[in-house]
Amino acid sequence: MTAETTARVVEFDDAGLNTWSDDESFEVTAERIAEYAAATNDPIEAHRAGAIASPVFAIVPVFEAMMMPVIEVAPMDIFGRVVHGEQDFHFHRPIRPGDKLVSRARAIGYAARSNGSTITIHIECRAEDGELVNEQYLTAFFRGIDAGKSVGEAAPPHKFDEALREREPLAAVAQHVDDDQTFRYSPASGDPVPIHLDEQVAKDAGLPGIIAHGLCTMAFASWAVLTEVAGSDVSRLRRFTVRFAGLVFPGDDLETRVWRAGSADGVTTYAFETVRGTDVVLSDGLAEIAD
Repeated sequence: MTAETTARVVEFDDAGLNTWSDDESFEVTAERIAEYAAATNDPIEAHRAGAIASPVFAIVPVFEAMMMPVIEVAPMDIFGRVVHGEQDFHFHRPIRPGDKLVSRARAIGYAARSNGSTITIHIECRAEDGELVNEQYLTAFFRGIDAGKSVGEAAPPHKFDEALREREPLAAVAQHVDDDQTFRYSPASGDPVPIHLDEQVAKDAGLPGIIAHGLCTMAFASWAVLTEVAGSDVSRLRRFTVRFAGLVFPGDDLETRVWRAGSADGVTTYAFETVRGTDVVLSDGLAEIAD
Protein backbone atom coordinates (compact mmCIF):
# COMPACT_ATOMS: atom_id res chain seq x y z
CA MET A 1 0.00 0.00 0.00
CA THR A 2 1.41 3.42 -0.97
CA ALA A 3 1.63 6.43 1.28
CA GLU A 4 -1.07 8.11 -0.81
CA THR A 5 -3.58 5.38 -0.04
CA THR A 6 -2.68 4.85 3.61
CA ALA A 7 -5.16 6.46 5.99
CA ARG A 8 -3.71 8.84 8.56
CA VAL A 9 -4.22 7.45 12.07
CA VAL A 10 -5.89 10.01 14.34
CA GLU A 11 -7.18 9.57 17.88
CA PHE A 12 -10.74 10.81 18.41
CA ASP A 13 -11.82 12.02 21.85
CA ASP A 14 -14.41 9.71 23.44
CA ALA A 15 -15.06 12.30 26.16
CA GLY A 16 -16.72 14.50 23.53
CA LEU A 17 -19.51 12.00 22.92
CA ASN A 18 -23.04 12.57 24.23
CA THR A 19 -22.32 16.14 25.27
CA TRP A 20 -25.07 18.50 24.14
CA SER A 21 -24.11 21.75 22.47
CA ASP A 22 -25.45 25.08 23.70
CA ASP A 23 -28.99 25.86 22.58
CA GLU A 24 -29.36 27.84 19.34
CA SER A 25 -32.53 29.87 18.81
CA PHE A 26 -34.15 30.66 15.46
CA GLU A 27 -37.34 32.52 14.60
CA VAL A 28 -39.04 31.30 11.43
CA THR A 29 -40.51 33.81 8.99
CA ALA A 30 -42.66 33.28 5.92
CA GLU A 31 -40.07 35.24 3.93
CA ARG A 32 -37.24 32.85 4.89
CA ILE A 33 -39.37 29.80 4.06
CA ALA A 34 -40.25 31.28 0.66
CA GLU A 35 -36.63 32.24 -0.02
CA TYR A 36 -35.49 28.67 0.68
CA ALA A 37 -38.18 27.21 -1.59
CA ALA A 38 -37.20 29.54 -4.43
CA ALA A 39 -33.51 28.74 -3.92
CA THR A 40 -34.22 25.02 -4.34
CA ASN A 41 -36.56 25.36 -7.37
CA ASP A 42 -39.38 23.93 -5.26
CA PRO A 43 -42.64 23.96 -7.30
CA ILE A 44 -44.97 23.39 -4.31
CA GLU A 45 -47.05 26.54 -3.93
CA ALA A 46 -47.44 26.37 -0.13
CA HIS A 47 -43.63 26.33 0.22
CA ARG A 48 -43.07 29.14 -2.31
CA ALA A 49 -45.69 31.28 -0.57
CA GLY A 50 -44.02 30.78 2.82
CA ALA A 51 -47.10 29.13 4.31
CA ILE A 52 -45.27 25.99 5.45
CA ALA A 53 -41.62 24.96 5.23
CA SER A 54 -40.27 22.41 2.80
CA PRO A 55 -38.66 19.37 4.46
CA VAL A 56 -34.98 20.20 4.02
CA PHE A 57 -35.57 23.74 5.32
CA ALA A 58 -35.29 21.96 8.68
CA ILE A 59 -31.49 22.23 8.31
CA VAL A 60 -31.63 26.05 8.49
CA PRO A 61 -32.61 26.48 12.18
CA VAL A 62 -30.03 23.89 13.31
CA PHE A 63 -27.12 25.01 11.11
CA GLU A 64 -25.24 26.83 13.87
CA ALA A 65 -25.60 23.95 16.34
CA MET A 66 -24.99 20.95 14.12
CA MET A 67 -21.21 21.02 13.61
CA MET A 68 -20.11 22.12 17.08
CA PRO A 69 -20.15 18.56 18.55
CA VAL A 70 -17.75 17.39 15.82
CA ILE A 71 -15.13 19.73 17.26
CA GLU A 72 -15.53 17.98 20.62
CA VAL A 73 -14.51 14.64 19.08
CA ALA A 74 -12.20 15.29 16.10
CA PRO A 75 -9.00 17.38 16.20
CA MET A 76 -9.20 20.70 14.36
CA ASP A 77 -6.30 19.94 12.02
CA ILE A 78 -8.29 17.31 10.08
CA PHE A 79 -11.31 19.52 9.32
CA GLY A 80 -10.02 20.10 5.81
CA ARG A 81 -10.86 16.45 5.14
CA VAL A 82 -14.49 16.48 6.31
CA VAL A 83 -17.47 16.17 3.99
CA HIS A 84 -21.19 15.73 4.63
CA GLY A 85 -21.69 11.97 4.28
CA GLU A 86 -25.37 11.40 5.10
CA GLN A 87 -28.40 13.34 6.35
CA ASP A 88 -31.45 11.79 8.02
CA PHE A 89 -34.53 13.85 8.99
CA HIS A 90 -37.22 12.47 11.33
CA PHE A 91 -40.24 14.81 11.33
CA HIS A 92 -42.73 15.14 14.18
CA ARG A 93 -44.46 18.09 12.54
CA PRO A 94 -43.67 20.64 9.82
CA ILE A 95 -42.05 24.00 10.49
CA ARG A 96 -44.36 27.00 10.11
CA PRO A 97 -43.99 30.79 10.07
CA GLY A 98 -43.89 32.22 13.57
CA ASP A 99 -42.21 29.16 15.08
CA LYS A 100 -39.55 30.04 17.63
CA LEU A 101 -37.24 27.05 17.52
CA VAL A 102 -34.49 25.91 19.85
CA SER A 103 -31.89 23.40 18.60
CA ARG A 104 -29.10 21.45 20.19
CA ALA A 105 -26.75 18.71 18.97
CA ARG A 106 -24.44 16.01 20.29
CA ALA A 107 -22.01 13.50 18.83
CA ILE A 108 -23.30 9.99 19.57
CA GLY A 109 -20.59 7.84 17.99
CA TYR A 110 -17.80 7.44 15.49
CA ALA A 111 -16.60 4.62 13.27
CA ALA A 112 -13.35 3.79 11.48
CA ARG A 113 -13.80 2.64 7.88
CA SER A 114 -11.39 1.47 5.19
CA ASN A 115 -11.43 4.79 3.32
CA GLY A 116 -12.01 7.15 6.24
CA SER A 117 -13.89 7.64 9.49
CA THR A 118 -17.34 8.97 10.36
CA ILE A 119 -18.80 10.90 13.28
CA THR A 120 -22.57 10.74 13.82
CA ILE A 121 -24.32 13.84 15.15
CA HIS A 122 -27.82 13.70 16.66
CA ILE A 123 -29.77 16.97 16.52
CA GLU A 124 -32.97 17.98 18.30
CA CYS A 125 -35.12 20.87 17.13
CA ARG A 126 -37.90 21.93 19.51
CA ALA A 127 -40.49 24.64 19.77
CA GLU A 128 -40.27 27.20 22.59
CA ASP A 129 -42.62 25.12 24.74
CA GLY A 130 -40.44 22.02 24.38
CA GLU A 131 -42.49 20.28 21.66
CA LEU A 132 -40.17 18.12 19.53
CA VAL A 133 -40.45 19.39 15.93
CA ASN A 134 -37.81 17.19 14.31
CA GLU A 135 -34.75 15.07 14.98
CA GLN A 136 -31.83 14.80 12.62
CA TYR A 137 -28.80 12.57 12.19
CA LEU A 138 -25.83 14.05 10.37
CA THR A 139 -22.93 11.80 9.39
CA ALA A 140 -19.65 13.66 8.91
CA PHE A 141 -17.09 11.73 6.85
CA PHE A 142 -13.35 12.36 7.23
CA ARG A 143 -11.58 11.28 4.04
CA GLY A 144 -8.38 9.30 4.57
CA ILE A 145 -8.58 9.39 8.37
CA ASP A 146 -8.38 6.23 10.50
CA ALA A 147 -9.93 6.68 13.96
CA GLY A 148 -8.70 3.18 14.82
CA LYS A 149 -11.92 1.94 16.39
CA SER A 150 -15.69 2.36 16.46
CA VAL A 151 -17.45 3.75 19.52
CA GLY A 152 -21.09 4.56 20.31
CA GLU A 153 -24.01 4.70 17.90
CA ALA A 154 -24.46 5.21 14.18
CA ALA A 155 -27.43 6.83 12.44
CA PRO A 156 -30.45 4.58 11.75
CA PRO A 157 -29.94 2.43 8.61
CA HIS A 158 -31.52 3.27 5.24
CA LYS A 159 -29.83 1.01 2.67
CA PHE A 160 -31.40 0.86 -0.81
CA ASP A 161 -32.81 -2.59 -1.62
CA GLU A 162 -31.24 -3.49 -4.98
CA ALA A 163 -34.09 -5.95 -5.65
CA LEU A 164 -36.28 -2.89 -6.34
CA ARG A 165 -34.40 -2.40 -9.62
CA GLU A 166 -36.14 -5.47 -11.00
CA ARG A 167 -39.11 -3.20 -11.68
CA GLU A 168 -39.45 0.23 -13.20
CA PRO A 169 -39.53 3.17 -10.78
CA LEU A 170 -42.92 4.51 -9.80
CA ALA A 171 -41.80 7.99 -10.85
CA ALA A 172 -38.82 9.66 -12.54
CA VAL A 173 -38.62 13.44 -12.17
CA ALA A 174 -36.32 15.50 -14.42
CA GLN A 175 -34.62 18.42 -12.64
CA HIS A 176 -32.15 21.13 -13.65
CA VAL A 177 -29.52 22.85 -11.50
CA ASP A 178 -29.42 26.51 -12.50
CA ASP A 179 -26.17 28.31 -13.21
CA ASP A 180 -26.77 30.64 -10.25
CA GLN A 181 -28.18 27.94 -7.93
CA THR A 182 -25.39 28.04 -5.36
CA PHE A 183 -25.50 31.85 -5.15
CA ARG A 184 -29.22 31.68 -4.32
CA TYR A 185 -28.96 28.69 -2.00
CA SER A 186 -26.11 30.03 0.13
CA PRO A 187 -27.97 33.03 1.66
CA ALA A 188 -31.28 31.14 1.82
CA SER A 189 -29.71 28.32 3.82
CA GLY A 190 -27.13 30.29 5.77
CA ASP A 191 -24.30 28.13 4.37
CA PRO A 192 -21.33 30.37 3.42
CA VAL A 193 -18.81 27.63 2.50
CA PRO A 194 -16.74 29.13 -0.36
CA ILE A 195 -16.35 25.97 -2.50
CA HIS A 196 -19.97 26.64 -3.52
CA LEU A 197 -19.34 30.29 -4.39
CA ASP A 198 -15.73 30.86 -5.47
CA GLU A 199 -14.30 29.08 -8.51
CA GLN A 200 -10.68 29.48 -7.41
CA VAL A 201 -11.31 28.28 -3.86
CA ALA A 202 -13.08 25.21 -5.27
CA LYS A 203 -10.16 24.45 -7.60
CA ASP A 204 -7.65 24.98 -4.79
CA ALA A 205 -9.62 22.33 -2.88
CA GLY A 206 -9.07 19.86 -5.73
CA LEU A 207 -12.50 20.26 -7.32
CA PRO A 208 -13.17 20.97 -11.01
CA GLY A 209 -14.99 24.14 -9.98
CA ILE A 210 -17.90 25.38 -7.90
CA ILE A 211 -20.08 22.51 -6.66
CA ALA A 212 -23.72 22.55 -5.59
CA HIS A 213 -24.59 22.19 -1.91
CA GLY A 214 -25.48 18.57 -1.10
CA LEU A 215 -28.49 19.72 0.90
CA CYS A 216 -29.74 21.71 -2.09
CA THR A 217 -29.69 18.52 -4.15
CA MET A 218 -31.46 16.76 -1.27
CA ALA A 219 -34.11 19.50 -1.32
CA PHE A 220 -34.60 18.86 -5.06
CA ALA A 221 -35.19 15.18 -4.27
CA SER A 222 -37.64 16.05 -1.49
CA TRP A 223 -39.98 18.02 -3.73
CA ALA A 224 -39.75 15.32 -6.40
CA VAL A 225 -40.90 12.72 -3.86
CA LEU A 226 -43.58 14.95 -2.33
CA THR A 227 -45.13 15.93 -5.66
CA GLU A 228 -45.12 12.37 -7.03
CA VAL A 229 -46.26 10.25 -4.08
CA ALA A 230 -47.46 12.55 -1.25
CA GLY A 231 -49.85 14.95 -2.96
CA SER A 232 -47.36 17.80 -2.32
CA ASP A 233 -48.31 17.60 1.39
CA VAL A 234 -45.23 18.01 3.58
CA SER A 235 -47.25 17.27 6.73
CA ARG A 236 -47.41 13.61 5.65
CA LEU A 237 -43.61 13.19 5.58
CA ARG A 238 -42.26 11.28 8.58
CA ARG A 239 -38.67 10.57 7.53
CA PHE A 240 -36.41 11.66 4.69
CA THR A 241 -32.80 10.50 4.38
CA VAL A 242 -29.97 10.18 1.84
CA ARG A 243 -26.30 9.42 1.40
CA PHE A 244 -24.37 12.06 -0.55
CA ALA A 245 -22.74 9.91 -3.23
CA GLY A 246 -21.45 12.29 -5.91
CA LEU A 247 -20.77 15.88 -6.87
CA VAL A 248 -23.36 18.10 -8.55
CA PHE A 249 -22.39 21.17 -10.56
CA PRO A 250 -24.26 24.28 -11.70
CA GLY A 251 -25.90 23.56 -15.06
CA ASP A 252 -26.35 19.84 -14.37
CA ASP A 253 -29.45 17.92 -15.39
CA LEU A 254 -30.62 15.47 -12.74
CA GLU A 255 -33.31 12.84 -12.37
CA THR A 256 -34.88 11.62 -9.13
CA ARG A 257 -36.28 8.07 -9.35
CA VAL A 258 -38.76 6.75 -6.81
CA TRP A 259 -39.79 3.15 -5.98
CA ARG A 260 -42.48 1.97 -3.55
CA ALA A 261 -40.71 -0.19 -0.99
CA GLY A 262 -43.46 -1.25 1.42
CA SER A 263 -46.22 -0.25 3.81
CA ALA A 264 -46.96 -0.79 7.50
CA ASP A 265 -48.93 0.89 10.29
CA GLY A 266 -50.38 3.55 8.02
CA VAL A 267 -47.01 4.62 6.60
CA THR A 268 -45.74 3.85 3.10
CA THR A 269 -41.98 3.66 2.54
CA TYR A 270 -40.40 4.80 -0.73
CA ALA A 271 -36.82 4.27 -1.87
CA PHE A 272 -35.28 6.84 -4.18
CA GLU A 273 -32.05 8.02 -5.77
CA THR A 274 -30.95 11.07 -7.74
CA VAL A 275 -28.70 10.64 -10.76
CA ARG A 276 -26.76 12.77 -13.21
CA GLY A 277 -26.61 10.65 -16.33
CA THR A 278 -25.15 7.34 -15.17
CA ASP A 279 -23.68 8.82 -11.98
CA VAL A 280 -25.63 8.46 -8.72
CA VAL A 281 -25.35 11.69 -6.72
CA LEU A 282 -27.85 10.85 -3.93
CA SER A 283 -28.00 7.18 -2.94
CA ASP A 284 -29.80 5.07 -0.33
CA GLY A 285 -32.70 7.51 -0.32
CA LEU A 286 -35.63 6.64 1.93
CA ALA A 287 -38.92 8.51 2.47
CA GLU A 288 -41.64 7.50 4.91
CA ILE A 289 -45.02 9.02 4.12
CA ALA A 290 -48.22 8.76 6.17
CA ASP A 291 -51.11 7.34 4.12
